[in-house]
Amino acid sequence: MNDLKTDHMSEHTNAAWHARRQAATPRGVGVMGDFFIERAKNAEFWDIEGRRFIDFAGGIAVLNTGHVHPKVQAAIAAQLQRFTHSCYQVVPYTEYVALAERINAIVPIDGPAKTAFFSTGAEAIENAIKIARSSTGRSGVIAFGAAFHGRSLFAVALTGKVQPYKAGFGPFPPEIYHVPFPCHCSSLEDTKKAMEHVFKCDIEPSRVAAIVFEPVQGEGGFNPIQKEAVLWLRQLCDQHGILLIADEVQTGFARTGKMFAMEHYGAKPDLITMAKSMAGGTTLSAVSGKAAIMDGPAPGGLGGTYAGNPLAIAASHAVLDVMAEEKLPERAQILGDRLVAHLKAHQAKQPRIADVRGLGAMVAAEFVDAAGAPDADLTKRIQAAALKRGLLLLTCGVYGNVIRFLFPLTIEDSVFAEALGVLDATMADALA
Repeated sequence: MNDLKTDHMSEHTNAAWHARRQAATPRGVGVMGDFFIERAKNAEFWDIEGRRFIDFAGGIAVLNTGHVHPKVQAAIAAQLQRFTHSCYQVVPYTEYVALAERINAIVPIDGPAKTAFFSTGAEAIENAIKIARSSTGRSGVIAFGAAFHGRSLFAVALTGKVQPYKAGFGPFPPEIYHVPFPCHCSSLEDTKKAMEHVFKCDIEPSRVAAIVFEPVQGEGGFNPIQKEAVLWLRQLCDQHGILLIADEVQTGFARTGKMFAMEHYGAKPDLITMAKSMAGGTTLSAVSGKAAIMDGPAPGGLGGTYAGNPLAIAASHAVLDVMAEEKLPERAQILGDRLVAHLKAHQAKQPRIADVRGLGAMVAAEFVDAAGAPDADLTKRIQAAALKRGLLLLTCGVYGNVIRFLFPLTIEDSVFAEALGVLDATMADALA
């Protein structure tokens, strides 16, 4: 056994570990990189062979405060000396309550709010639906095409993208309906007609518990919803007693230039889900909402063994401190404006860049072929070429032809400028 262990560790290279990963883990856990991270700091990380990368992925929008922020690291270390787990539902701790109070004070919710903590974004979505159903006594849920709400069964049923999230996993829970998402590529009139069709042909409004949407679709292509659509959804929900749920798992915690993207839209949801950047890379999510709605489920109806883990709660307190002290919402807007201007300068000279869009620092560029059709191959080539130059990018979109930018908001100006230089060189080669 010792000899086997020695043999396994004899070659500490990316290639060796990549082969071991393929042998030891299932293909369903798709992995983009064939290299392995060794250490990280703010917007940079190094692999096990010592290569440096600039991180414009942020663990898929998890690292708005950067890798290993000193204040987040210190908060986790301090909590680690006290206790790591008690299960909040068995032995509660004050930090959970204090964090709920802080979140309640900043979420864009009308009237008194309450917050419950969970572990993942999918958990937050699932519990938001449970809360909505319990509070309204209704069962139907309406979501949008191209949406992404998570990988658990109900969350993936809400998701409006088949490959790779839904293929082969059905049947899905009943009474979930999808309508077109009103953004740059679909009109609000199309959404209104589809919603009317759902109400006439599938489910009456009086049986719909909730409408759930992302203020800016993440996996769907970084599509900001039209402001008029949010106002219409709010009016529609008020008219029929339906709850409006804003999924801010990816948009929350300063990414869009506000603490929450809903602050851009002039209307407030009844429930809001959050996760990702709320705890600096530790596992924490939450549902916040109007107090009366949040109190719908009976005691024991919500929770989870690890929900509101003490280490993650401590990290989240530090994240909120950092957001305020370093003015990260304002920083997001500054960096986002800078990136948009940079990309639009390319777009003016290059018709293969069909669109540059976003909100704050939640920015994307969409690529098409010479005929104007979505070009996933070109997008992948740009991503791969940037990676060879040490810049980590992510793609998204229903057709896989969108590059999204999710750099830490704490990124140093010099590193940000370096990354834009790499992007320039990469696109110049790919689009030549």
